[in-house]
Amino acid sequence: MKHDEKKTIFKAYGTHEKDTGSAQVQSALLTDRINKLTEHLKSHKNDLHSRQGLLKLVGKRRRHLQYLKTKNKEGYEQLVGKLQIRK
Repeated sequence: MKHDEKKTIFKAYGTHEKDTGSAQVQSALLTDRINKLTEHLKSHKNDLHSRQGLLKLVGKRRRHLQYLKTKNKEGYEQLVGKLQIRK
């Protein structure tokens, strides 16, 4: 992920300009990586190492979202809507 892409995610999901560690920002970064890995795996079906990495990223994002859900229910629902996950 390029530095410019990260900066746009920080601006879009952060609470302030230098917010890089909040659960919202981390979930958004993980979602971006998950989407890119998913596209990669569509054309490389037998890449098992990348698939394992994808599963780890999904688990990490799930933990961030669970934390956010317990601490800030409204923020969680807004984030899920913005990221278009959880149908």
